[in-house]
Amino acid sequence: MAKANKQQGLLTVLLALAANLGIALAKTVAALITGSAAMAAEAGHSFVDSINELLLLIALRRSGRPADSRHPFGHGTERYFWSLLVAVCIFGMGALFAFIQGFGALLGKGAEESSPLIGYVVLAVSAVLESVSWRQAFRETRQHARERGQGLLEFLRTTDDPTAKSVLFEDSAALLGITFAALGLLTHQLTGSAVGDGVASLLIGLMLSLVAFLLGRTNRELLVGRQARPEVLEGMRRMLTDAPEVEELVDLLTMNVGADQILVCARLDFDDTLGAADVERACARLDGQLHETYREVYEVFLEPVPRDDPGLRRRVLARYGRQREVVSDETA
Repeated sequence: MAKANKQQGLLTVLLALAANLGIALAKTVAALITGSAAMAAEAGHSFVDSINELLLLIALRRSGRPADSRHPFGHGTERYFWSLLVAVCIFGMGALFAFIQGFGALLGKGAEESSPLIGYVVLAVSAVLESVSWRQAFRETRQHARERGQGLLEFLRTTDDPTAKSVLFEDSAALLGITFAALGLLTHQLTGSAVGDGVASLLIGLMLSLVAFLLGRTNRELLVGRQARPEVLEGMRRMLTDAPEVEELVDLLTMNVGADQILVCARLDFDDTLGAADVERACARLDGQLHETYREVYEVFLEPVPRDDPGLRRRVLARYGRQREVVSDETA
């Protein structure tokens, strides 16, 4: 399943790259002919998207490398680094260029617009190509959401794989940007004023800033070390608590170490009547159950501990606060 998802993700990125390169060249020619600031902003937008697809290809390749002695948990988090660069490029190159074009048009520093028909044709063709790329990204994202039993919006909010999300956001922004550019061309053609064209370019810049912010926030959370999804976390907690050998689940820590890769660390207070061999067999069984039930589980570490250890209690309270203390007191 993971290999199939990776291949589908690669197809999504390659399709977006091919579409964006062709669109960027066509928009550049149209911008030079029409003199439209919004068209120039869209050309810059498409070139930035092309660079972003290259960064995502690097992310897919490098994050898929196997674990080694220096990286015992693999290279999965490298995908988050390259995806963060995508957000930086969208804002630092695409949005700022659009703002420059927009303010230039509003201040009367842009070129006179001509041949708007060429701009309309290029935008129409661009819309068709972007729609093909958007459809592939949407289908992949919706499939991942269904596999997790989530709605599309919930999946976009909680996913630990930023690749398809980045392409979907980029293509959605591209379609909206094409709409803004077409309105800017039309407004200028009808009124003879460059104000509408400049406003359209500014709207493109604002839209790209929003996309950069959303993608940057997602990758920041993943790089810092976000825990597993709430439903997965609760399911693991129930599984460990319900084990007949376990008296109490003292602590449960999870962290995403890559797309669909979760590190699980649990501290368990086992039945004091069990022998060492019984505890070992219980740990091995729980390890297998976690891997079998949750395909995203990458590594599991189970630590037998006494629930009333004062040092451990302080560390748990420092992380979870007084509510955890009340739960512990009630189960003690």
